[in-house]
Order: sequence, then structure tokens, then C-alpha cells
Amino acid sequence: MNSLFNKPLWKYFKQLSDIPRESGNESGVRQFILSWAKEHDLEALVDKAGNVIVKAPATAGMEHVEPLALQGHMDMVCVRGENSSHDFTKDPISLVVDGDILSADDTTLGADNGIAVALIMDLLSDRSASHGPLEAIFTVEEETGLTGAFELDGSLIDSRRMLNIDSEEEGIFFIGCAGGNEVDGKLRIERQPLSDHSVVYDVELSGLLGGHSGGEIHTQRGNAIKLLTRFLYSISEQSPVRIVSIQGGTKRNVIPSSCRATVAVSDSLQMKDAVSSFVQIISNEYRTIEKSISLTADRSEKQDVKAMSSEDSKTLISALMLAPHGVQRMSGNIKGLVETSANLAIISTGEDTISLVSSHRSEIASARDAIAQITALAFQVANAETVIGNSYPAWTPNPESPLARFCARSYKEMTGKDAEITAIHAGLECGIINDRVKGMDSVSFGPDIWDAHSIKERVSISSTERMAAFLRRLCTIIGQ
Repeated sequence: MNSLFNKPLWKYFKQLSDIPRESGNESGVRQFILSWAKEHDLEALVDKAGNVIVKAPATAGMEHVEPLALQGHMDMVCVRGENSSHDFTKDPISLVVDGDILSADDTTLGADNGIAVALIMDLLSDRSASHGPLEAIFTVEEETGLTGAFELDGSLIDSRRMLNIDSEEEGIFFIGCAGGNEVDGKLRIERQPLSDHSVVYDVELSGLLGGHSGGEIHTQRGNAIKLLTRFLYSISEQSPVRIVSIQGGTKRNVIPSSCRATVAVSDSLQMKDAVSSFVQIISNEYRTIEKSISLTADRSEKQDVKAMSSEDSKTLISALMLAPHGVQRMSGNIKGLVETSANLAIISTGEDTISLVSSHRSEIASARDAIAQITALAFQVANAETVIGNSYPAWTPNPESPLARFCARSYKEMTGKDAEITAIHAGLECGIINDRVKGMDSVSFGPDIWDAHSIKERVSISSTERMAAFLRRLCTIIGQ
């Protein structure tokens, strides 16, 4: 085992990485935290939602300090490579150390938000650390709807200041975030036999970067569902297309990196030429962003299948072409920040249904709702039944936050580097927890993490260790 994991901080992260913790499956990590708390004589509570609150008393001489909450979420987004056999219900994450970078072997790393859990455990178990009363809040199901934050029992929390450790760029302190919602669509399909002049192809578009639909949406990365749809639309101009199945995307808050479809086309279609032409087009469009775009179309081993009619296939392709994706508008309040975005996240095919999922974010509730309505209308082009739900509010920035100013000043004193106070387009739990605990002042920060929610996720080891030192510094001086 790499010597890095002999350090308490990284030992805790390694132990977390050995425990399955996909959203909704936090029982193992919850028990791990409870056992750790008992081992270190710390009070631990579990609320009805399954959130864990651990309370650490003040160290000697710090009893006068007001309590401080440290917060992160227990769950992670579970994405694996296209050829990976990793089973997130039982397999430990395989960690890879390369210089200053920690990543995983062809899966998401879970630094979002296992790094927060490890940082907090490292601090609270350090008998040499100096701090006032601390409350660690470990929430469930953050990645699938901020469920733990929404259902947090605020009566268990004494603190009125909270450090959320769920951000991914060192030196930036967030005081606001976007709200969001989702559109779910369900399309009933009818299948019919193919004609004698049809050829069935398995088509796949892959190799895209993917990533976090909040943190990476401004990079204008390709969406595999949208691009494969464009390809199907382009060949439909040469031959009627009949869809057998279409599958793409893995999670609601992940930009799809691959999508595959089984389609029937006329035997007169020159598929090889169509693929080559389309790859040239999109490779040119994404030449500075996506370096590994792959599009394949292989004659399927299953030719005797039933498919949607060409008319129904055309309306579905039209609906997917119309569905919005990407940045819709930049913020008028904070330069360089996305105000409103959409992520066409998932499409899946069953025997007689096709399911669609799109997620949306905005700092303005009316803009969030408007883009969701546009998505719903697009889905309805294919006669899909649609539901707009899973809404959560934005965390409205408070530029006068004393805690944020204190954190920024302390960071510069420790590192000599200026800190930035701003807002983020990704969703954070702070605004919801602030609502559950009246009078709470929150700020969010964290170490350098790149490409969260994708198999390229990685974290800076040195940045994380600076954040560990920074947390200790904050806890030491916050009462002075």
C-alpha cells in the first residue's frame, strides 16, 4: 500500500473508498462514522433521514467559543468506464497515486464528497488540534436531490456558523449557488416488424469527457445523447430511421459521455460514409474541447427485431433535437458565472417505454422553471408524459457574510494568496441547511478537485493537505 495512506487524513479516505456509498446506499458509511465516533468518545446522533451529527466538545481554553458546524455529504456519484466491470454495490474503489494527484482506476473517485468526510474525521480525531465546540453534519443523498439537507433535523444543531467542504477549487469561498429541478418524461412505444430491405446497426457515440452538470457545464463539453441524436437526424435525411432502442447517460447530474442506439435503416444507406462525414463535422466543432470522440456503426448480430415506426422514431429524434442542453444564460450579477443551464442527462429504453431525464439549474427560480417548461414541451413533441419535479431553491449570496470574509482573510494570512468570494452554479446544501437552522451563516470551500462525476475525477493531495491545515487554523483563531 502506498505510504500516503499511513497519514490519518488519507487513511480515512482510503477506508471510505472501501465502503459502497452510492446515493441511497449510505448505511455502510454511516455505520463507519458511528463506530469511529464511539472509538474517539464523540457524541453521535442519527436523525430520521439517516444524517449523522457528531459533536466534539471544546478543547481546553476554547470553551468560550461559539459552536461551529463542519458539513459534507456521505454519498458519491458512481460512474465507471465503458469497459469496467466495477460493481459499486460491493467493490472498493481502486485508488491511484501519481505524484500530487489521487484518482481512481476507471471509476469516479468519490473525492466529491469523501474528501470532506475524511477532512472532518481527521480534525475531530486529532487530540493536538485546538477548537471550540464542533458539530460535524454528514448528510445522505446529496447527489440525487439534496434529500439529507431537506430532511435535516435542525433542532439537533446548535451552531449558527457552518463550513461546507463541498467545493472544488482551492482559494475560492462560495456564498451562493444555483437552484435546480428536473423533467422526467415517459414515452409509450409500439414495435413493428422490419421490412425486407432494412439493415439493423448498433451505433455508439463515446469518448466524451462528461463531468459534473453544474461544475463543468460552462466548459461546453459535448453531450453524447445530443450528438448521437444529431447523427440519427442526419442519416434520416437519406433513409427512414427506425429506432429499436437508445440508451445514454448514467446520472441526473452528469453530462452524458456515451450513448448507443440500435436502429434499422434502408439497405441502400452508405453507413460507413455517413459515420465518417459526421465524425469530421463534430470533431471540428469540438476540436478544442473533446479530443477522443468516437462514433461507430456496426451491423447488429440481431437483424430479426421489431422497431418503432419511422414516424414515431422521427418524432422522438425531433424531441431530442429540440431539448435544450448547456448554458442558457450567463449571470448578470457575477461575472463569469452561469445563471441558467440544462443537462439532457439520461435516455433509456424498455420493452414498451422510453424514459427521459433532464436536469436544470439557475440562480433565478423563474428562469429555472422556464427552461424546465421548454424541456417538457420538447419531450411532448414525441408524445411523452412529462413531470417537472425535484425542485430545490438557490442559495442567495450574502456579500456581507462575516464568516466568508473571515475565511478569505485567514486564507491569505496562511498562504499569502488572495482569496475570492463568489457563487457557484453547482448545487450546494448550504442554502437548504440555512433554512433548516435559522440564523445559520455558511460558506463553502474545498481543495482542488477536477472532473467530479466522471471517471477522470482526481484530487490534489497537496491542496487537500493545505485544507486540513486551514481547517485547523480556522478552528484555532475563530474565537479570537
